[in-house]
Amino acid sequence: MAPCRFSPYIPFRPPSASSGRTASPRGRSALLTDTASIPTDDLVAGFQIENQQVRGRVVRLGAAVDTILAAHDYPEPVANLLGEACALAALVGSALKFEGKLIIQAQGDGPVAYVVADYDTSGSLRGYCRYDADRVAQASQGFARPGAQTLLGKGVFIMTIDQGPDRERHQGITAVEGETLALCAEHYFAQSEQVPTRVRLAVGELTTGEGLRSWRAGGAMIQNVAEDQARGATADAWERAQALFATTGDDELIDPEVPTDRLLYRLFHEDGVRLFTPKPLRAFCRCSHERIMDVLRSFPAEERVDMVEADTGLIRVTCEYCSSVYQVEPGSV
Repeated sequence: MAPCRFSPYIPFRPPSASSGRTASPRGRSALLTDTASIPTDDLVAGFQIENQQVRGRVVRLGAAVDTILAAHDYPEPVANLLGEACALAALVGSALKFEGKLIIQAQGDGPVAYVVADYDTSGSLRGYCRYDADRVAQASQGFARPGAQTLLGKGVFIMTIDQGPDRERHQGITAVEGETLALCAEHYFAQSEQVPTRVRLAVGELTTGEGLRSWRAGGAMIQNVAEDQARGATADAWERAQALFATTGDDELIDPEVPTDRLLYRLFHEDGVRLFTPKPLRAFCRCSHERIMDVLRSFPAEERVDMVEADTGLIRVTCEYCSSVYQVEPGSV
């Protein structure tokens, strides 16, 4: 019997029928929190452009995303896709006002069957990709690295809010569009939430001075606050913010030498920008021996018999998120 695998795949219910930035730091100084207390990595934070109805969030991932991606020997395009999903989950999930999880998932008929990442409000991240190695290799033969549309094919992009076992999940679904999950997210917010949104995501593998390689990811998003009588017109401010935001470089988002406050200062120093207290992030998988036992007990006894390995006499279960292996005595289930 092949080893059991604890899959993170989350089925979804189909919907029913029913101007560039200036390089010189002149102008108004950016308004930031005490930068000495801001961590340089594995954080997500909100920010507000001063005196404008434009808000945003920024995420920087170092060891957290490296732990998630290094748990599997992913091909580089697949690792990039999963890194984007992790950064996006933190960006969107950090806005939740209650305890729970935000799950980012995309699935299709392409070389990658699905990618999933989830963020919980304690700051924990995890993620996983299921893919066909031969099809990914074939899709990677061109000069450009294949992105979301190429890897996922015809499929759907899903955001799920999970408030716990006693509450119904809220799920939004749109088509996979574009070669980055950033474009998928923009399409989702435009269609499902009707909130003008711009998202940038970047993933890369950097080499340290000791020759060691590690994955990094970063991202940022801005959203336009709807105008009303109190706020006044917001269209001009939104156009300006988009123009400045578009100058964000992928290298800036993942460069460990560019702190979060400096990144925002580069973008919005002329208007001023307020960085709110960052929230730390970590790679953390919620699998445990107790959870594995609960999963095994959900199977009929005759099916558990088929799970026993002939050579060890044990049931072996591998968590597909973190690759932890659990060996269980059949009689203990």
